[in-house]
Amino acid sequence: MYSQDEAKLLRKEFWIVFARRCEIVPALAHKKRKWILYDTGLSGIDLKFEVSRTEALVMVEINSRLEARRLEIYEVIQKYQKFLEEGFALPLTWDFCYRRESGQEVCRIYKSMSNVDFHRQNQWPDIFNFLIDNMLLLEKNLMEIKDVLEAELF
Repeated sequence: MYSQDEAKLLRKEFWIVFARRCEIVPALAHKKRKWILYDTGLSGIDLKFEVSRTEALVMVEINSRLEARRLEIYEVIQKYQKFLEEGFALPLTWDFCYRRESGQEVCRIYKSMSNVDFHRQNQWPDIFNFLIDNMLLLEKNLMEIKDVLEAELF
């Protein structure tokens, strides 16, 4: 078991090693910014990575503070579910009411890899491959429907 400080250092090391791993991915090699994440150009919609002691996730997170707006964005994206899920072997998980540890409610559309623990460094290569492969696909699919979402939402 790690102390709180050791766990914090391990998490930091995980993301540093992940960034190095991204450097050798051909699809990311020549990009100045490797990932879009918070810079989707769509207000209230972010792309995120998350790792824990039990799973790894790549997600679209709808985080507008106004519940009505958050649900409106979710419903519009849901209309384009077929396009957002294109290329994934299994459907994405659609959660219209997820409560973060902070208490904030958000909507999440995600792909998860269960039974992994970022504390186990021997699992890092598998986690990295999952994060990279799925975020590349999720990012590409979201950007392909971005103009349609902008037209309907903004």
